[in-house]
Amino acid sequence: MTIELGVRIVEGLTPEASLEGGLSPQAFKLAFRNHPAGVAVITADAGAGPAALTATSVFSISAEPPLLVFSLSATSSAAPTIVAADTVVVHLLGTAQIELARLCAASGVDRFADTTRWGRLESGEPCFHGVPAWIRGRIVGRFEAGASTVVVVHALDAKTPADAGAEAVRPLVYHNREWHGLSDWSRLPS
Repeated sequence: MTIELGVRIVEGLTPEASLEGGLSPQAFKLAFRNHPAGVAVITADAGAGPAALTATSVFSISAEPPLLVFSLSATSSAAPTIVAADTVVVHLLGTAQIELARLCAASGVDRFADTTRWGRLESGEPCFHGVPAWIRGRIVGRFEAGASTVVVVHALDAKTPADAGAEAVRPLVYHNREWHGLSDWSRLPS
């Protein structure tokens, strides 16, 4: 399988690759439980209304061109909308946005019921207010990987803490099934 990223072709899993055997889902989750991850909320609207979810699988893959990746579980109610969308907004959260992270991680709730918490960017995407940083991007690649869809995004616009003159933000981190915040006291000596 090859994936078109809008820049060049990248080789991926071939149909001949065997994914049989391996770790059990429980052992795999247990291994990753102690690997902390930053917390993000991803929003999109494919034309039938906004959708959002909390993700810990967001990471940058290239600065030139600016590309990021995240994965979506097939069981997420927001996944079909996000996969069908042309563009997304990736909100990078700080500890002050813990309630937003919890809201977008909850099942069976209307994440957009409180219209004071969100609006639309000039380009039309749903965007939550008050986040320290967000990146708006065009989806340039999608591929299925197990029970998830991996999404590749070309970053087009961003709001950063520096844009608002804000001080350093305490990042929101997910570790061992709990929310954490990083701060100066968590820094280790060089």
